[in-house]
Amino acid sequence: MYNQKSTMTIRYEINPPKISDDGQDARNVLFGRIKIISSVCDGIHLTDSVLGIPRVSPFEIAKQIRESNKNIKLTCSLRVRDKNLNDIEKIVQESIGTVDGILVLMGDKSDTMPNKDNLIPSQVVKALNDNGLGKKIELFLSLPSNPNFSKIQKKIDAKPVGFVTQVIHSKDQVEKIVNYLRPNGFKIIPCLLLPSKNNLKSAEFLKIDWSNYKENIVGFINEIHSIAGDILITSPNDFKRAYETISKLAS
Repeated sequence: MYNQKSTMTIRYEINPPKISDDGQDARNVLFGRIKIISSVCDGIHLTDSVLGIPRVSPFEIAKQIRESNKNIKLTCSLRVRDKNLNDIEKIVQESIGTVDGILVLMGDKSDTMPNKDNLIPSQVVKALNDNGLGKKIELFLSLPSNPNFSKIQKKIDAKPVGFVTQVIHSKDQVEKIVNYLRPNGFKIIPCLLLPSKNNLKSAEFLKIDWSNYKENIVGFINEIHSIAGDILITSPNDFKRAYETISKLAS
């Protein structure tokens, strides 16, 4: 059974507060949850303005987490859509020593945040590797749950340390990705949406079919985990269920 000292990693995804909601109460709830979930998982992944809704910077939240928890693995998403390369290099440089890894992604379109240089995530990772930042921090790119490998060659050529998948819903999806990419030394972090009534809208939006594993989610997570050695659990609207499930994995 999984335990905290294994080389495998259980990560939990958290959305920082919306800028419109940002206040002491919202932060108290957030850090309260981070403290609770950190007792049963190895890593926290902080998102960057999901669905284009402006949120507090994941790097700002990561900095605060790191002040009180030196051991948790911290990764952050970094949108490139509304930043230029100088902004990005500065953020990455400043996060070395605080954050363990960065998922470089395009980011969802936003009505309130400007498009800047139309950067492509793979080009950004290549640029960060070329100037040596990739040696100081792990850089990840995202991957569809059913990738067409001939179409992602630019991502492979950018030489990230690994890939974080979009939400998966079958063992076959993970095996296919791991079998293709791991022989080249890439880490794979499959992302899984926790089945629950409260997360149903998210599942419908993402077109996720969890019928084959919702009755035995712990078994399914362990199975995915044993294939990839890593997993990122997202449960945007059901923290209680996430804590209960991850507690069972860690027992």
